[in-house]
Amino acid sequence: MTERIVTMLDQATIAKRVAELGAQITAEYKDRHLVVIIILKGSFVFAADLTRAIDLPLRVDFLGVRSYGEGTESSGVVQITQDLSRPIADEDVLIVEDIVDTGLTIAHLMDLLRTRQPRSVKVCSLLHKPARARVVVPIDYLGFVIEDKFVVGYGLDFAERYRNLPYIGVVERM
Repeated sequence: MTERIVTMLDQATIAKRVAELGAQITAEYKDRHLVVIIILKGSFVFAADLTRAIDLPLRVDFLGVRSYGEGTESSGVVQITQDLSRPIADEDVLIVEDIVDTGLTIAHLMDLLRTRQPRSVKVCSLLHKPARARVVVPIDYLGFVIEDKFVVGYGLDFAERYRNLPYIGVVERM
């Protein structure tokens, strides 16, 4: 079986929306120091562009999370593969995620991070797939709502492939 990738969101559309999100976050955190927690691995491309679009002093940290394995369906089990390098107590935290579909990963991460006593926790996600939601989670800054299709590119993968595509595409099996 072969695969082809059909473009869902092109590079220019993504870049424009990331700039808008950066401006919105800058305006809302203008008098505060922000800790951006990048959820690995899928969010790294989006987060790199987003942090450059935020015109504020900020600190970046990484949280490695795995819930998909090798398939296209979330296992529902959230594994922490890399923890934060510094405490977040009394900090304003922004979780940067590539996609929220079932909501289980973000709900788990928000519960986990709240135990570390940050001043605030908000979520920024490039994509949201509401058709797959199993729990409702707040997405404070959202790039795009998409239909229920398995997407790759711009950091998102299928069995560790396609992360380097500069756009978001749908995997079609032929």
